[in-house]
This record gives sequence, structure tokens and C-alpha cells, in this order.
Amino acid sequence: MTSSFHPPQRTLMGPGPSDVNPRILEAMSRPTIGHLDPLFVQMMDEMKELLQYAFQTQNELTIPVSAPGSAGMETCFVNLVEPGDTVIVCQNGVFGGRMKENVERCGATAVMVEDEWGRACDPQKLEDALKAHPEATTVAFVHAETSTGATTDVKTMCKIAHHHDCLAIVDAVTSLGGTELRVDEWGVDAIYSGTQKCLSCTPGLSPVSFSAAAVERIRNRKTRVQSWFLDLNLVMGYWGSGTKRAYHHTAPINALYALHEALVLLKNEGLEHAWARHASHHRALKAGLEALGLRFVVPEAERLPQLNAVTIPDGVDDAAVRGLLLNDYNLEIGAGLGVMAGKVWRIGLMGYACRKDNVLKCVSALDEVLNRVGASGTQGRAMAATLAAYGD
Repeated sequence: MTSSFHPPQRTLMGPGPSDVNPRILEAMSRPTIGHLDPLFVQMMDEMKELLQYAFQTQNELTIPVSAPGSAGMETCFVNLVEPGDTVIVCQNGVFGGRMKENVERCGATAVMVEDEWGRACDPQKLEDALKAHPEATTVAFVHAETSTGATTDVKTMCKIAHHHDCLAIVDAVTSLGGTELRVDEWGVDAIYSGTQKCLSCTPGLSPVSFSAAAVERIRNRKTRVQSWFLDLNLVMGYWGSGTKRAYHHTAPINALYALHEALVLLKNEGLEHAWARHASHHRALKAGLEALGLRFVVPEAERLPQLNAVTIPDGVDDAAVRGLLLNDYNLEIGAGLGVMAGKVWRIGLMGYACRKDNVLKCVSALDEVLNRVGASGTQGRAMAATLAAYGD
């Protein structure tokens, strides 16, 4: 007889998903009602307001796409980019490369502005590219590059894009709820995120937001959006205001309960408190990791607090260490991606997982495992450094 699946209780400190708050798991178990039920529609309106708070925007078109963050990315590109367009894509990691894929699949030309992996995107390179390509209509870049832990100056990049009459598309999958993000103040035109990172929710939804200028472009396209499901001209009818909704698709009802609860938790904590919490626990984790002899990939001024990429010591087997952490400590950390595969570990500190007990567990477990595989042990110095950073 086939048995039910019962996963172990892991501590998720990789690049995502992150630990899910128990209140969010409870929210998912609530009774399912119809996706056009007046009470569900009321919750949808509340969720839009909560997402506007999380993004720090008044954009009317601020909604969760009924699919993971990759679909949020595709929603931005298929709605704003048309065949024959030129898009400047700034790449400093894996996810800038995915932006390029989206541009090309829209039938547009991607002009790549490359920066070193582990560094922020260079605004001057963007300026130079826009001067060289006055035909460009759009600029795209990643705020928080999940493959490296680098953050880019969104406000400066958007200002440059607007100076050249371009709209700015921003990837905020790893930044939303974990580090400062101000959509309206910084001039972002289209932005997408995911629920499984700093919002501490389950994977499967993608919050997005579009400025009035972006909505105007969507409504005045010369060609139809290539994706029926992601066509915002249609989706806007379902996520409009009030009770008059045009049926588009059956929303993932219980997953939306979970996101609503996640956003309630964020609002109650306070956005700036959440940003400060991630920064505070990052400082303690940093002290412990550096005491272990691990070196950060990203310079401190460009480093994300919630995604910590550190180089693997010479002679240490990447997969073996991660396997020991998982099997002996139920602790997950992430491997490197792309050119950093086998060279770095990515240690997440996101949302509900961003807690003192998790930081202490991670440092002590890494200390023991690195000692076991023959890397230099610290005889407790790493834990002492972590506690000192907490003021203990």
C-alpha cells in the first residue's frame, strides 16, 4: 500500500526556499472557498494593499502572479517587450542571464552589459550602453543576485534608464522583505519577486508591481502578449478593484491564504524592522563564518545580508560537507551556481529562518563538519565570535 509522504523537519539556510513560519502553514490548511467568493475577493483586495506596503508603492497593478518567481519574471518581459525591441540587460550572475533568455524569446534584442560575478552592476556601464543604443526601450537588472549575494543600486540604475526614456524592470526575488526596497521612491517600472525567500512563505506565487508608465505601455502594445496566461490585459480584469471580477483562471486559493498571512506578519513586524533584523543576524553570521576562515565573495558594501556566498576552502569537498550538514544536522545550505559551482557555498538568512538559533546552529555545525573533513578547526572560536557579535 502506498504511504503518505512525511518530510523531516529541516533548517533551510540555502538560497531558498526558506523556513516557513508555522502560522503560514496553518493558514494553508484553512477551508477552501471559491475564487470568486465575495469573502475571497475581499481578501484579494487586502492582499493588494499589503503587497503595496511590502514593495513601498502606490501602483494599482500590484498583484501576486499565480506561479513561482520565474513566472513573475516572464510576466514582466512578455508584457513590456515586443518583437524588434532592444533591451539593455545588466548581468552580474545567473539571473541576469535568465533575463536575456526572456528578452530573446519575446523576439527582441538583448544588449548585454556584463559585470564580474560577485559585484554590483556598474551604473556607468549602463549609461555607456544606453548612449550606444538610443533605440533601447527597456533596461533590466537584478536588485539582489541570488547566485552571488550581490546587491545593485536600484535608484541610480532606474534614474539612468529614465534619462534615456527607458522603462526599468527589476528582479527583487531575494530582496523583498529582507533588505531596503522602495519601488516608488526609486522609480521602478516593473518588479517581480517570490514568496519563498524573505517572506517565509511556501513557493508558488510571484508578487509583481507595475508603474503607471508600464501599464500604459501594456495597454498600447502593437502586438498581442505571446502568453495568454500571463497577459496582464486579461489578468487585470480578475485582480481589479471591488467585487466585479472577470474570470481568468482559478486562483491557487490556499496558497494565497498563505501569502496573505505572510504579508500580515511582515506588516505587523514593520518593514524597516524586518530589514534591520536581517542586517543584525547577518553581522553575527559573518563574524562566525570569518572565524571559520571562510571568505565572502562579495565586498561588504555590495553584500546582501540574506544571501551569504563564501568560498569553499581548498581541498574541501563541496557536496560532502553539504551532505554531512543535511544528514547529521538537518541543515541545508546551498551550492554555487554557474561559474561558481563547486567554488562557493550560499548560506541563506531569510525571513523566518533569520533567527539567532539558526545562526548559532549553522556556525557550530559548520565548525564541527569542517573539522571532521580535515579543514582547520576553530576549537570554539567561531561560536565565540558569533556570540560576541550578538553582545553575549
